[in-house]
Amino acid sequence: MSTALDNDLLAIHGLAVKKAGTAADVAAIIGASEEDVTRALSAARDAGRVIEAKGMYMVTPKGRAWLVKTYPTACADLRANDAFLAAYEQFEVINRRILDLFTRWQTVKVAGQAVPNDHSDEDYDNKIIDELGDIHDEALDVFEAFAAVEPRFAVYRDRFEVAYDRVLAGDIEWVSGAKLDSYHTVWFELHEDILRLLGRARTES
Repeated sequence: MSTALDNDLLAIHGLAVKKAGTAADVAAIIGASEEDVTRALSAARDAGRVIEAKGMYMVTPKGRAWLVKTYPTACADLRANDAFLAAYEQFEVINRRILDLFTRWQTVKVAGQAVPNDHSDEDYDNKIIDELGDIHDEALDVFEAFAAVEPRFAVYRDRFEVAYDRVLAGDIEWVSGAKLDSYHTVWFELHEDILRLLGRARTES
């Protein structure tokens, strides 16, 4: 499943990326079966590393501390992989552009002030969607580079394709909707996933 993390660690890592979610949510992030994730999260719950209520899981402070302690050894090879690190540097360049795009998608300037975009200006929205398409096409090479080193990252590529196709079909909520597996949601999770593996911190506000 993963060359960097074993199944049990990967499940807790995926939950940390998701912040809170079901076993199915975590499985969708890490490319594992829901059954395997449920088994791993149940064991982690028994060890005090996650908590569970009505099928929803969260990593505990004990679990977060354990991840921080475990990542350096588990991810040592990945952190030394030149191809993965080069892909990460490319990703960060694109990240700055797409964060700006998401800001312009969510807000517009009126009399010099940023206000929520009500999406009534189709020309404005369509220009940003066209720009998203350009970034998506460029980012595909980066997604492939990640997956070439760590195959489970192909899951992200597939999720981006689904979100982008929904946007092109006219479902504009799929650009940055918080309650959907939108392009913004998937981008945030991919970034969080990589940062955790590499032991890096977010630099954007």
